Amino acid sequence: MPNSTYELFESVSIYLGLGGLFILMGLAVHDVLKKNDVPLVGKLVVYGVLGAGALGFLAKGLIEMFWISTGV
Repeated sequence: MPNSTYELFESVSIYLGLGGLFILMGLAVHDVLKKNDVPLVGKLVVYGVLGAGALGFLAKGLIEMFWISTGV
């Protein structure tokens, strides 16, 4: 197989793996918050921070795609 195939497989694998980790972190956080009866403000802060991390990860991927498509 050509090197480009390996690079594509690695790229897709890392994005799927990290996306799965974000989902698992969200589920773990949800479980902890639910069991400890955290107030609404605390839940909003925790989910906001987790969401900001996920949005940063998504933004990084979009910026990379833009740079690669423009040849930077």
